[in-house]
Amino acid sequence: MEHRGAEPPSTACKVFTFKDKTSPASLSVSIPEVLHPHYGMYVWPCAVVLAQYLWTHREALGGQAVLELGAGVSLPGVVAARCGAKVILSDGAAASLCLENCRRSCEANGLLRAVGVVSLTWGEVSPELLLLPRLDVILGSDVFYEPRDFQDVLLTAAVLLRRNPGAQFWTTYQERSADWSIEALLHRWKLNCVDVPLEAFDADEAELAGSTLPGNHSVIMMIITMETEDAVP
Repeated sequence: MEHRGAEPPSTACKVFTFKDKTSPASLSVSIPEVLHPHYGMYVWPCAVVLAQYLWTHREALGGQAVLELGAGVSLPGVVAARCGAKVILSDGAAASLCLENCRRSCEANGLLRAVGVVSLTWGEVSPELLLLPRLDVILGSDVFYEPRDFQDVLLTAAVLLRRNPGAQFWTTYQERSADWSIEALLHRWKLNCVDVPLEAFDADEAELAGSTLPGNHSVIMMIITMETEDAVP
């Protein structure tokens, strides 16, 4: 069925249930997905892997200030908030529908008043970016989707990391081409990067959190930090 004018797109909630292999602990979250191919607002493989990392590190998240870049349907951000983090979700300035879906995800999980939503454009040092509160963790799932955006994503991450000494950028990306690399940009912005093996947080499986994701997609988990001599208070 064709989507017309201002008619709101149809949505459907998908439930993800994260479990602990060594205890009865579990966490279920509901994520509204937009049922229209034009918007692409559904849970991608990278989001489930990053959310799994958050779940396995839930004890360290309590009280931490977390910002999710390019939140979209916000699975990682919602999981972080349900694990006790103080979360802000962000998406691009022109992506009003994405911001609306961020709020919809919060509402579906009883987090509407607990989680902030802000518009940020990658590569722009905007007032909204500079007015963010102090951060401990920055999240980004599949933000390295288009090579033309790599520099803008890392510029934004570098500004945030420089303004928040000790903060880390936790990010997952889907390997789409062996020719794509962020190594030169990491060097340019004086960033360190460490790969995290998926087996270290039980993400080396085709089906996570009761879903069919990440499937057979090759997903990489990284932690990016600022070189310590460049951090400023």
